[in-house]
Amino acid sequence: MPVADCIRTAWWAILSIKDEVGVGVSVGEKKDITKVQELVYEMKVDQVMARDIITVSPDDLMSKLRELLRDKHISGVPVVRDKRLIGMVSIEDFIKCLAEGKMDSPVKDRMSYDVETLYDNEPLVRAVEEFNRLGYGRFPVISRGDGNLVGIITKGDIIRGLLKKMEIDYHEEEIHRYRASHFFEDIIADKTTLIFQYKVVGKDFNRAGETSSGLKKTLRRMGMSPKIIRRVAIATYEAEMNLVVFTDGGEITAQVTPSEIKIEVVDEGPGIPDIKKAMEPGFSTAPDWIRELGFGAGMGLSNIHKCADVMHLESTVGKGTRLEIAVHLNDKENRASEEDS
Repeated sequence: MPVADCIRTAWWAILSIKDEVGVGVSVGEKKDITKVQELVYEMKVDQVMARDIITVSPDDLMSKLRELLRDKHISGVPVVRDKRLIGMVSIEDFIKCLAEGKMDSPVKDRMSYDVETLYDNEPLVRAVEEFNRLGYGRFPVISRGDGNLVGIITKGDIIRGLLKKMEIDYHEEEIHRYRASHFFEDIIADKTTLIFQYKVVGKDFNRAGETSSGLKKTLRRMGMSPKIIRRVAIATYEAEMNLVVFTDGGEITAQVTPSEIKIEVVDEGPGIPDIKKAMEPGFSTAPDWIRELGFGAGMGLSNIHKCADVMHLESTVGKGTRLEIAVHLNDKENRASEEDS
């Protein structure tokens, strides 16, 4: 099968889960979370994007674009001045220019100035959603730190990045799973509870997702079922993002027992005026600047509810919010197996 067809087939496989997980969409009614769903939450755009960027200057002639499109086998090029993205020029722009016989026109007269971009530290799930929503073939990637162009991401980049990550994770975690696959069975005690605590800093989007990623790795090394881990990781990620987006920070505590994983999320933020309304998919009070960063789509609490076996939320305006999530374990689900991974 040609490479292009392979990429197209793999991309449709990813899109087949878009109604189950993603920024701005629901995780669906089922609690079975796939490995791909888990990774698009965990990974960042800069982990899969291409860093070797082919660019043109706004003062370059369209005749130069002909050579780039032909020699590099690409269909669009970012237009850059002093490392800053100012536009995009595509093969469609080139064809129109060729038809008009104006190949001596500068790129700045033909390029598109209104360019959709992604940030380098955005969750990969955001990129998947944007590719599906807009139907583009590529997105320029901008550094959230200095605003410079740092990469390009395509659907093929996402697929290759996911495959590579799955291969690396498999080899690394098999060792840890072997060492800890019977963790609770090896502990001699009438009652055993492991407690993991994490501090989350509000508005720190560079570190957003670290807590859920860290907890996921810990549970994996304890030999927990991948299905259980995925549910816990996504629920924790959504809770963590709510702390980052809407509060000045808080604390996430995970209690692990032989029968359940319980997550407690506490903050001293503004509180939730209407919990019932906040639970509605798509409802959000995030300001525009948060939405422009790719967050605050209003699916967090709904996704948490669908991943958890038990969810309890209480909030007082002006004082803060407490969220409790429980995922039940049983012998079948908690038995790590090669089939699950």
